[in-house]
Amino acid sequence: MKFGFDIDDTLINLREYAFHLYNKKLNQSIALDVFQSLKTVEIHEAFGLKKEVGNKMWTDSMEEIYFTDCPAFEGAIETLQQLKKDGHEIFYITSRPKKYCTQTREWIKAQGFPVEDNHFYCGMEDNEKIATIKELALDYYFDDKPAVLETLSDVTTKVYIMDQSYNQHVNLPRMKQWSELEKIMIK
Repeated sequence: MKFGFDIDDTLINLREYAFHLYNKKLNQSIALDVFQSLKTVEIHEAFGLKKEVGNKMWTDSMEEIYFTDCPAFEGAIETLQQLKKDGHEIFYITSRPKKYCTQTREWIKAQGFPVEDNHFYCGMEDNEKIATIKELALDYYFDDKPAVLETLSDVTTKVYIMDQSYNQHVNLPRMKQWSELEKIMIK
């Protein structure tokens, strides 16, 4: 089978990692429950930052957020390693900026994710990401972003949303932890 995965907030806990980093950089101690109740992908509001200032902080911190100690979600690496061992094809489809594609691919390899270079798609807008998902004719696709997932209703791909506070309004099958994948595949 062919499996497709978004990276940020699907395989790795990027936003929460950035939230802790913002607390440190801004010398604040905003509680984690504030993060967990955010209804937007962006995290700047939790720190009282206006959109422009929050966007600049994200852009200025991007390399530190992307390529330092951001952890994978529990079980994500092992789950994808097992899929690969079982003979499944794994595709990574991320809209991270183009200038970070090579570094991102090498970083996720270093974390232990099984990556084949020709199965790694990066540096695209959401509409290009959607076209890639359709073109690959995946059996399963996992993402956190409503703007991507809500447009995949006309595909045979089984689409799952990685549960996040900002995607609760989306009516798609959810996955809360990677240990659930085996049950999903049995369905």
